[in-house]
Amino acid sequence: MRHSALRRSLGVFLAATLLAGHLFSPAVALAQTAPSAPAQQQPAAQPPAAPAPATPAPAAEEATETPSAIPAVLPHELTPWGMFMAADLVVKAVMIGLAFASLLTWTVWLAKGIELYSARLVAHRSLKALSQARDLHEGSETIGNRGTVRSLVNAAQLELDMSADLHEKEGIKDRIASRLSRIEAAAGRRISRGTGVLATIGSTAPFVGLFGTVWGIMNSFIGISKSQTTNLAVVAPGIAEALLATAIGLVAAIPAVMIYNVFARGITAYRAQLGDAAAEILRLVSRDLDREEAAAHQARSSRRMAAE
Repeated sequence: MRHSALRRSLGVFLAATLLAGHLFSPAVALAQTAPSAPAQQQPAAQPPAAPAPATPAPAAEEATETPSAIPAVLPHELTPWGMFMAADLVVKAVMIGLAFASLLTWTVWLAKGIELYSARLVAHRSLKALSQARDLHEGSETIGNRGTVRSLVNAAQLELDMSADLHEKEGIKDRIASRLSRIEAAAGRRISRGTGVLATIGSTAPFVGLFGTVWGIMNSFIGISKSQTTNLAVVAPGIAEALLATAIGLVAAIPAVMIYNVFARGITAYRAQLGDAAAEILRLVSRDLDREEAAAHQARSSRRMAAE
């Protein structure tokens, strides 16, 4: 009996022990896992500390907005026409003036080139005809009816007709030479008309373009001070527009100087041709006067011999 009661008591004790272990094991597990929970939540609690560096966010937004604002300052296209349209009013006026000067240069080149070539060709043919003539009348018939040499021959014939009743041959030659020199001077002034414009353009166009460049760069620096930025993308268009004025000035000046030098040499050669023609006319006049004097002397000799 005692043994059975002891076994029952031992069985009840073991059952109670097992039941207590089964009931208290979740609590122990909770007690063990509870301290680790805050340790796992601390890394997650650190991100709220991010608002401290969040203050530079507006600057970052401004930094991202400034590149988008740059294209509003730049012209639509950095071509010569685009830079001209975006230039300042004074720079535009300088560019238009230089473009007009360049157009005037090429107009003078075309008109004066045709005139000078034609005049030199006619003078060359007339001079060749005069050099082969025996007297002034023959030369007048072979040189044609146009050109400055025609005027020289007409002036010589007019003076001979007006001095027909005079016997001083040297005086006639001097008067003819005076008429010829005045006609030569008038022809030189006439053929040189318009070349002074080329000289003016060639000497002033670079400085006019430089004025436009200085004005444009001055406006660019003013824009830099207002925008408070030294970004090259903002500064470069204004400087490029200013330098375009200098480029146009050189485009207008260089051809003007070259064309003026060509015309100067051509006009000098034309004046030399007129001088040669005048000298040839004086030789023909002198020859005709000597023939007349020889004929008069022969007539006097014949009369004297007949009287004897």
